[in-house]
Amino acid sequence: MSGDELLQALAALGNPHRMRIIAALTERRNYVSRLAREIGMSRPLLHMHLQRLEAAGLVVGSLELSEDGKAMKFFEVAPFMYELTPRTIADAARTLTATTDRQRQKEEAQ
Repeated sequence: MSGDELLQALAALGNPHRMRIIAALTERRNYVSRLAREIGMSRPLLHMHLQRLEAAGLVVGSLELSEDGKAMKFFEVAPFMYELTPRTIADAARTLTATTDRQRQKEEAQ
């Protein structure tokens, strides 16, 4: 795993809402509206968190049609496992790019 990928995954998991989303999706895959109701979050806010989790490769979304023809986006947890040791962090740090530094600075400013 590259340093950029590791930082993206850790940043995605470094939010309590996103940790709750992962926990809920561990139970079963779910679509946005139902998941928002179950965890007590607005759909726009949930969608933003799901985008971060999906970009980090922690969840996978798929668009499906319901019986009445309505498009529904389902999400499920992607299989992942991270081993954080001083060695894996040192190896990942050697692959960091300048883009990651700029992105991190932008996120910290928000």
